[in-house]
Formats: sequence, structure tokens, C-alpha cells
Amino acid sequence: MQISKRVHSIKPSPTLAIDAKAKALKQQGVDIINFGVGEPDFDTPINIKEAAISAINSGFTKYCPVAGTPELKNAIINKLKRDNNLTYSPEEIIVSCGAKHSIYNIFQSIIDDGDEVIIPAPFWVSYTDMVILAGGKPVIIQTNDKVDFKATSEEIEKALTSKTKAIIVNSPSNPTGTTYTANELKAITKVCVKNKILIISDDIYEKLTYDNFKFTSIAEVCPEVKELTIVVNGVSKAYSMTGWRIGYAAGPKNIISAMAKVQSQSTSNASSISIKASVEALNGTQDYLEHMKQEFEKRRNYIVQGLNNIKGITCRKPEGAFYVFPNIKSLLGKAFKKRIINTDIEFADYLLDVAKIAVVPGSAFGAEGYIRLSYATSIENIKRGIDRLMTILKD
Repeated sequence: MQISKRVHSIKPSPTLAIDAKAKALKQQGVDIINFGVGEPDFDTPINIKEAAISAINSGFTKYCPVAGTPELKNAIINKLKRDNNLTYSPEEIIVSCGAKHSIYNIFQSIIDDGDEVIIPAPFWVSYTDMVILAGGKPVIIQTNDKVDFKATSEEIEKALTSKTKAIIVNSPSNPTGTTYTANELKAITKVCVKNKILIISDDIYEKLTYDNFKFTSIAEVCPEVKELTIVVNGVSKAYSMTGWRIGYAAGPKNIISAMAKVQSQSTSNASSISIKASVEALNGTQDYLEHMKQEFEKRRNYIVQGLNNIKGITCRKPEGAFYVFPNIKSLLGKAFKKRIINTDIEFADYLLDVAKIAVVPGSAFGAEGYIRLSYATSIENIKRGIDRLMTILKD
């Protein structure tokens, strides 16, 4: 049976593939240290789980409105006002099966064949393929660790063409943990407002910033930009609810309506049980967040110091998320245990085969010569992983 050209044009998610391989080896009894996974290792808070159990026991198990229940929409509206000083109506909110689903729906709703979407690299692995699936063309702005992996307003303006439809801003970033300041975002908004470019603001790591960094959503920078911005967020990272699959988007009513139309012909509503749990996550106590942040900050400090102590690796300290993105370019082209490593992909394979460490090669994120490590694992695992890495890279 013939497979569509559309499917042939995209790749499977490399982060999910590496995580699956690492978990399969672990099930076989191999002592794998998994730095590949992009999810908190903390349990979902008890009050959120109890809300889900209550929903099941009360029979809240039927279809819900496609774009989300009024209760959850109101919780999202309150959250955006409370945390980001952004005001939305229920018609400007949609709930989907994860933030990934929200972004997919956006591209399906705004892109016509040949439309261009500007994406700074390193980028989350799914952005480019979702643009391609919608018939669009990703336009990549390359950055590096020397500029803290940030795209400038000048670079963005230079990348604009008559076909540019949107730009993606992901702060804090996956895979680098880089965050944009309010002034840096303001410079980007001037370009977008002047050229009427839509902004997709992926704020999923909003709650995970360190060193007293103040998060700013690009939509709150100026009144004019809010009308051009679709804010994407969810409960997966902040509340350790990756498997619950709830994301949401807030934006112009016509775009949100189009997204609901797309969603009505794909998944329909998100899980009713997860919806109730997410209401509690957003409305309930937020004390849990501070504990998780403090633990992630300790892990970040430890892994950054450990990586920078290894000859041939340099690693900037990220301001957010739970990833580090070290530069390994000086190690490429060298032989380790008589095995010549020429690319970051070969380096990641070598680490998994020899050191039993799972990492993601930077080329998966559009940045060759780097690797991504998630520190959403215990200090003990981080220490063992750094020790193994140091051992196999010794001259």
C-alpha cells in the first residue's frame, strides 16, 4: 500500500525514539542512565490525583465540549491573568490533548501551502515537521552557545519574505534552557507588529526558571502584539502531568475557532478526567512548584559543573527548563576506544553503547555538535552519568 508523500516528508520524533530505546534496554536489565527523557521525574501532586479520582467516581466520564469545559477555560483565563497579566474571553481559549497538539492545531489552522514559519535553532524537534505536515516551509535562524542560543530581532527581520506567516518563540527553550528577557522580546515584537507576523509563544516551561529570573510571555510585552500572538501552555511540565495530555492555547478568536474546527475532526475533546485534574492543578495550591524548582536548580548546578570539568566539553548554565545543551565539537573527529566519532549522532550512539548513557544528539534540534541532557532525574543518576562520561572520554 502506498504511503503518502506527506508522511515521507517528516521524521519520527528522535527524542521519543531514544527514550524508547533506553527504556527497552532497561527492561532487559541493562543499567541505563537516561538523560534523554523530557519529563519531570516527580509524581503528580496528590490533590490533582484526588480530583481525577473524584471525577471518575462522580461519573464525569462522557464527552465534553470540543474546545474544553467552561470550568477549565475559566481556570486558564484566571491563570493567564494572575501569572501573565493577560486577559482573554472563553472564546479565545482552546484545550487540546497536550501542548504539542495545540501547536499542531495552530499550524493546521494558519498555514497554506508554501507559507513560511521562522524557527530559531536549536528548536524543539517537532516544530519543523509539524510545519511541513501543514504544507508550510520552516525557515531556520541558526544560533549557538556564543550568543546564548538567542535569535536577534535583526536576524528575524532579515529572514522575512512575502511568504512569512509566523515565528515561534520558545522561552524557556527546549533543548537549551535559554530564556529571553522582556527587552529582548520587546525588540522581536517590534519586527512582528511592523510586518504583521503571527507569533506562536510556546510557554510550556514558564514555571521552571532559576536564579530569580522573571519569566515574561511575549504576548504581555505590548498591547499590539497580543492580537498577533497565540500563547501555548499546559500542565505537563509544571505539574508533572505529562501523561495526562492537557495543553491549551489562547489567542485571537478567529484562530482559536479554526483550531476548534480542526480538533472537532480529529480528537474532539481532551480526556474528561484529565480536564478535571487540570482544573485543580491551575486553581489549587501552587506550593509544589517551588519545591520542584529548587530541586531542579540544584541538579542544574551539579550537571553544569560536572560537564564543564570534562575536557572537550563546554556547557553554559541555562536559565530555565530542565535541559543542558553542551558543546562537544572539540571531541568530534577523535577516536575513543579505537572508535572514531565524527558526528553528534555517532557520539550519542557511542555513549549509549559503551557508557550506557542515553542523550539526544544536537542535530535532532537543528544544531550539530551539541548534545541534550535532561536533568529530570536524581542527583545520584546525574553523578553516575557524569562519572561514566568522564571515564570513557579520558585520553
